Amino acid sequence: MKVLIACEFSGIVREAFAKRGHDAWSCDLLPTEIPGQHIQGDVMDILGDGWDLMIAHPPCTRLANSGVRWLHERNLWGDMKFAATFFKELLNAPIQKKAIENPIPHGYAVKIIGRKYDQIIHPWMFGHGETKATCFWLEELPLLDPTDIVDGREQRIWKESPGPDRWKNRSRTYQGIADAMAEQWGES
Repeated sequence: MKVLIACEFSGIVREAFAKRGHDAWSCDLLPTEIPGQHIQGDVMDILGDGWDLMIAHPPCTRLANSGVRWLHERNLWGDMKFAATFFKELLNAPIQKKAIENPIPHGYAVKIIGRKYDQIIHPWMFGHGETKATCFWLEELPLLDPTDIVDGREQRIWKESPGPDRWKNRSRTYQGIADAMAEQWGES
């Protein structure tokens, strides 16, 4: 299967699919952290290149419910509209099977995107002890089934120390989730 992992610099999801024999490519404006099949550039330029499956991780900073107050306090409405429009374009891409991933969105973003998410998962459902509500908007894919429910759940992600790489560290997909995507969606 020809798989596009959109807006992924880490290479984690791409490599999970590659290990299962798929022709998996990541695409991001940033270079990849794990060497492999990566297109550094604008994902919008390659959406029509015959992909069988796309998993997309569009920027969430202006769409997440956790940051809705900044829209008012810092007047970031234009940034939010741009981010929601980009999200909607990924959702409407000419690819039959799609999963778009983001945190729980605020109502303003949902209105532009046009619909709510189909599923919420957490890392603790896939072998990691953290809580981090992650939503999926799915097309032609089943809900992702938990693979390894663990105890000791902690809200570690939002405690990431301030710094220039904070957003990167918070955005990486957990390996257990990446493996579940490749195993379950790579067979659909």
